[in-house]
Amino acid sequence: MNPSEFKRRRRQLMGMMGAGSVAILPTSKEAVRNRDVHHPFRPDSDFYYLTGFSEPEAVLVLVPGRTHGEYILFCREKDTTKEMWDGYRAGLEGAVADFGADDAFPITDLDDILPGLLEERERVFFAMGSDPAFDKRVSDWVSQIRSRARAGVHGPIEFLALDHFLHDMRLYKSRAETALMRRAARLSAAAHVELMRQCEPGMHEYQLASLFRHHCQMNGADQLAYSSIVGGGNNACVLHYVENSEALQDGDLVLIDAGCELGFYASDITRTFPVNGRFSDPQRALYELLLEAQLGAIDKARPGNHWNDPHRAAVRVLTKGLLKLGLLRGTLAKALKAESYTRFFMHRTGHWLGMDVHDVGDYKVDGHWRELERGMVLTIEPGLYIPRGSKGVAKKWQGIGIRIEDDVLVTSKGPDVLSRDVPKTVERIEALMAR
Repeated sequence: MNPSEFKRRRRQLMGMMGAGSVAILPTSKEAVRNRDVHHPFRPDSDFYYLTGFSEPEAVLVLVPGRTHGEYILFCREKDTTKEMWDGYRAGLEGAVADFGADDAFPITDLDDILPGLLEERERVFFAMGSDPAFDKRVSDWVSQIRSRARAGVHGPIEFLALDHFLHDMRLYKSRAETALMRRAARLSAAAHVELMRQCEPGMHEYQLASLFRHHCQMNGADQLAYSSIVGGGNNACVLHYVENSEALQDGDLVLIDAGCELGFYASDITRTFPVNGRFSDPQRALYELLLEAQLGAIDKARPGNHWNDPHRAAVRVLTKGLLKLGLLRGTLAKALKAESYTRFFMHRTGHWLGMDVHDVGDYKVDGHWRELERGMVLTIEPGLYIPRGSKGVAKKWQGIGIRIEDDVLVTSKGPDVLSRDVPKTVERIEALMAR
C-alpha cells in the first residue's frame, strides 16, 4: 500500500485528537508456540493501519503539534548478527526513510524518552486493557511526570480510548483498502472453486483444508485469515468446527468456511456443496431456502439501511420457509415474535470485515442500529443447522448443516459482492462438479 495512505490516516487521527494530546500504540507481541518455536508474527491491526510497519517490538507515538516531528516510531535497531539469524530489520534509518516517521528511537530507550513526550500534554489516547504489562508502563510514565508537579512540570489529566476513534476510522474502507479486499476475495473465491472441482467421496476434510491453503498461497496470499472450517455431514452443524479430521461421505454435504489474507486484509467466504456433486431433494430444499434468504439479506446492504436490516430480511425468509417445510409450526407472526427460528439459525447474519476477519467498529450508535454507509464492508452469512438426533424433526432433514457467506461492499449504487466468483446456485454448483 502506498505510504501516503498511512500518512493520511495519521493526519486524520491527529485531527480528531487535537492539540495538547498524545497517542501511544504498541504492536503485537511475539507469541511462543511451544518451547523455543514461535507462531508466525503478525502486527497489531491498529498499529499497522497507522504505520505500515510489520516488525515486532515497536511502539507508535503521535504528538500533534510537536516541533521536532509529530510521528515517532520506537523500533529495533539494525543488528547485523541478529539479522543473519532472524531476518532484515528496518532500523531507525528505515523507520524514517521507508515508513515516514519524523523521528525514530531504539525500542530499548522507550522508558527513558516517552515520559518526556507526555510533558505538557493534557490527554493521552491509549487502548487500555489489551496488555496489562504495557498498561502499567503507561501508568508509570504518567506517575513520573505527576511526581514533578512541584517543579512546575504538568502532565496528562485525561485518558481517552484510542480504539474508539481509530476503529471508527477503520470501518470506512478507502479505495486502496477495497482494492486489496477485492483481490483477497478473488484469491479465496478461486480456491473455493478448486475445492468444488476436486471434492469426491472418501476424501478427508483436512485434504480440502490443505488444498485451500495451497491454492491461496501459491497464488500470492500472505496467509489464511483464520482457521479453515471444513465440516462434512453432521460436522457442518458445529459452527466453529476446526478439527477437519473425518472422511467425507457419499450423500453428505460439506461446509467450507475459509478465507485468505492479503496485505493484512481478510476475506471470509463460506460455501456448502454435495460431496458427490448432486444435491438430494431435502438438501436442495433447505439450500435453496437459505440462498433465497442470503440474497434477500444482501439486497439490504445499501446506504441508508441499518445494520440489522439484512438480518431481519434473512430471518423473515427463513422463518416463512421453515414453516412451509414443516420444520416450524404456527403462524409467521408468532414464529417471528417467539424467534423460534433460532433452533436452526442461532447466529447473526454477518459481521464487519477488514484487517480483522471479525473487524472493528460499533454495531450500534447511541443505542440504535448503525446506518450502513458507503465504504463499509460486511459479511452476509445466514445458516441452517439441523444436527442428527434433533427431536421432532423428520430424519430426512437431520445431519444437514448449510451456510452461505459472501463479502459485501456497501456502495452508492448498492451492494458490491466481492466474492461473487464462487458459484452458489444449485445448478451452477452441480454443473461445476459434474464428472
